[in-house]
Amino acid sequence: MAGARALPVLPVLPALAGEAAPRRRLPLLPDVRPEDRTARPEYVVWELTLACDLRCVHCGSRAGKRRPNELTTKEAVALVDELAAMGTREVTLIGGEAYLHEGWLEVVEAIAKKGILVGILTGGRGMSRERARAARDAGAEVVSVSLDGTEEVHDVVRARKGSYRAALEAMENVRAAGLRLTANTQIAKPALRTIEPMFDVLLAAGIRAWQVSLTVPMGRAADRPDLLLEPYDTIAVMPMLARIAARAQVAGVDVFPGNDIGYFGPYEGVLRPAGPRQACSAGRSGMGIEADGAIKGCPSLPSADYVGGSVRDAPLRDIWERSEKLRFTRNRKVDSLWGHCRTCYYAEACMGGCSWTAHVLFGKLGNNPYCHHRALELYRVGRRERVVQVARAPGRPFDQGLFELIEEPYPESELERARIIVESGEGFFETDATAP
Repeated sequence: MAGARALPVLPVLPALAGEAAPRRRLPLLPDVRPEDRTARPEYVVWELTLACDLRCVHCGSRAGKRRPNELTTKEAVALVDELAAMGTREVTLIGGEAYLHEGWLEVVEAIAKKGILVGILTGGRGMSRERARAARDAGAEVVSVSLDGTEEVHDVVRARKGSYRAALEAMENVRAAGLRLTANTQIAKPALRTIEPMFDVLLAAGIRAWQVSLTVPMGRAADRPDLLLEPYDTIAVMPMLARIAARAQVAGVDVFPGNDIGYFGPYEGVLRPAGPRQACSAGRSGMGIEADGAIKGCPSLPSADYVGGSVRDAPLRDIWERSEKLRFTRNRKVDSLWGHCRTCYYAEACMGGCSWTAHVLFGKLGNNPYCHHRALELYRVGRRERVVQVARAPGRPFDQGLFELIEEPYPESELERARIIVESGEGFFETDATAP
């Protein structure tokens, strides 16, 4: 797998006298509306560096090499002050691998001293006992370790043999340091039957929470359509996740479905006991920071289309309140939806589901076929949807190709299996050879 190519995503102006690198600017709007002041970046995911010690085949950022001109430790610590002034309550440091930034512990300490909860997301290859203790001493409270299936599948997805055992060792190191251990999983199609046995491993490792999402075709995952579930697979996936969530509740483990999971199907009460999912929160309560200071409403969104400015060019508050690209969820109306989402009963509440998923599939927002409610409604009239790639990704960080959405009659050979899943509510099990 070729290394990541980090390319600029903002307009580049010539360097001024005394500057080490060119500046990057995007225009900011002159007005600040009440809704722009009300929106606050309460939860921030901060890509501290794009340097990484893994080459995961589903990596949306194509992490590996550092971005050109990443924020220095001094700049990053100064940015923490701006986050605190804007009311940020929680920051998750990601990469690449956050611990490969030379000043990562100083950034952790600066965040913690502001009273902001600081967590770290890691692939686990280098999360040694010493690093875990250092993170704890600096003020980190939570470390989430990625696990994407049982050993064979995980090592393939992470593109390095031994990644699975390294992740389990990282979990042990995190617990030994007294940090809150959580886990996160991307469900790729080859891993589908390994998710439940993998969760047994996570319970044995002592996790206190699990975040789960679907593999979405961004970055390297856009090069591998075979990793993607089909929209109709949600009929089988949601009962499985509901089973896991019920077991997790008994074990005292919180389950956090990603914004691309569920959507008003019959298992929402189990998956989200606090209430059904809301519309995309990018730019309303969530924010992403890229390692060179670029700001967008969600860390997963494609940089070229959603970065609203750089903290090297403007104060964070100005970018948040006055960038058109960070206002997109504040401005959205139901009439911006299309396809089945436009006429859905839940259109106003859902607003087309996960913005990230829709954009990297179709190059625009407003229609998300990975919806359990939608898959069930189509099943009831004998139809289903699938996605077919029609244009490849160019090979840049946070890039995407283009997919076509195909709606078709449900094949008779598979319709009976779908009926059993829907009526029994059992989904499928690891040994079920007829599972999708």
